[in-house]
Amino acid sequence: MSAPARPDGTDARPQVFSPEAITAGTRRIREHAHIVTDGTRRALGVDFAPRPAAEVVGTLPPLYPEWLGGRTFCEAHGVRFPYVAGEMANGIATTRMVTEMARAGMLGFFGAAGLGLPQVERAVGELADGLRDRTNWGVNLIHSPAEPELEHRTATLLLHRRVPCVSLSAYLDLTPAAVLCAARGLRRHADGRITRPTRILAKVSRPEVAEKFLSPAPPVLLRRLVEQGELSAEEAELARCVPVAEDITVEADSGGHTDGRPLGALLPRVLMLRDEVTRRFGYRRPVGVGAGGGLGTPAAVAAAFALGAAYVVTGSVNQSATEAGISDDAKELLARADVADVAMAPAADMFEMGVTLQVLSRGTMFAPRAAQLYAAYRAHPSLEDIPAPSRAKLEREVLGASVDEVWERTERFWRARDPAQLTRAERDPKHRMALVFRWYLGSSSRWAIDGDTGRRADYQIWCGPAMGAFNRWTAGGFLAERQNRTVVQIALNLLEGAAVHTRAHQLRTYGVPVPDSAFAYTPRRLA
Repeated sequence: MSAPARPDGTDARPQVFSPEAITAGTRRIREHAHIVTDGTRRALGVDFAPRPAAEVVGTLPPLYPEWLGGRTFCEAHGVRFPYVAGEMANGIATTRMVTEMARAGMLGFFGAAGLGLPQVERAVGELADGLRDRTNWGVNLIHSPAEPELEHRTATLLLHRRVPCVSLSAYLDLTPAAVLCAARGLRRHADGRITRPTRILAKVSRPEVAEKFLSPAPPVLLRRLVEQGELSAEEAELARCVPVAEDITVEADSGGHTDGRPLGALLPRVLMLRDEVTRRFGYRRPVGVGAGGGLGTPAAVAAAFALGAAYVVTGSVNQSATEAGISDDAKELLARADVADVAMAPAADMFEMGVTLQVLSRGTMFAPRAAQLYAAYRAHPSLEDIPAPSRAKLEREVLGASVDEVWERTERFWRARDPAQLTRAERDPKHRMALVFRWYLGSSSRWAIDGDTGRRADYQIWCGPAMGAFNRWTAGGFLAERQNRTVVQIALNLLEGAAVHTRAHQLRTYGVPVPDSAFAYTPRRLA
């Protein structure tokens, strides 16, 4: 057996078999990787044509970040990469962020949750005008049990403006608004295919919720929408033949609304459920299943794809991007976070239901202060029933104002947004108390967005463990500098690193002694 030779005729085998050479070879993912042996050891060669053929025990083709996920996802959404920048509420996922993602061949969603209809309308108009030649962008529609009318009006707006993609989030059950987005515009082609102008992605964290989006829309909701004149009979009939969502994102331990489920357990379960439902209804195209939550490093992204994800969705890490609609002061707090610097706190939009969300705990007291408000809500039927010392403590240590002052601000807000909330509060003291406490929860997010340093201790910053993992991975490198943290550079480096990690794992499974250093991808400027 002869060895590959250098131009000077010396034996190249010692270099090929060195840990340094193997590590360097794993980085060259866009070239063929030849697995060679000297009879006892295996190594990697990428810069030579191995000869004779007997030395080669395997060859891996080039690997590109574009190929990590499902090609059907990329084809359906007209994107180059199987990567989504998820919506972050209150416009933190800005129109600029969505635009940059679309132009880079990826998919991004504007964070419409928590905003009033006029703000959403302005953002949709800006996106529709600026991306009129593209369909790889979208807007979020969040389940709003406290404001169902706003949810429905937002859905109608998105359909009227022909938003190409809608991301449905925080749904525990299907609502008329969600079904309307999924069914409006359905049509059957001559070849039997059923298509719709609005592609639906739904975030799920429980199998029972996933099944609702994997299945056709419930007949009772379709019938109601037809009776109200919002769907045609033909659209309703076609909706019985297709799933509500074309893609579902399995959301694991993420920032904001989360059940904190481990991705390694949840994603395979939903994939099996998807296959079962596809057989049950005989779909032509299975629903795509992506992964989100906890994806702050290349290793995590590679793991999601290895589990079978068709695409990945990032959220927390994008709050540190230059395009994110949150203050530099809040971004500085995010930059200091580690994986354990998160906590669960009451959610403003589902406060009365006791729903919680995941927030940053380091540098802010929001989580324990919000918990005090919820404990008072559970313990008392009205604001007036709260003992005077306890009420004074909440005013001093949490609200930062008297209950009467907060109620005045609350009244002004709901008078402009939804006067029915005030009518209900007049009849129900418990609801009035909820509105007062929700003022703090809603304001705390706005203080973080605006950078109100006087209320820094009350910042509500949605954040999962991915942020801390991202900070540790990028420490000391290109993405450690805030000005380099664009949403596109974050995405490209996560994908590039995931491809390197995948190549290293492939080689290890073929017996190559891949050093640990081969799995450590260092971020750099990518185009």
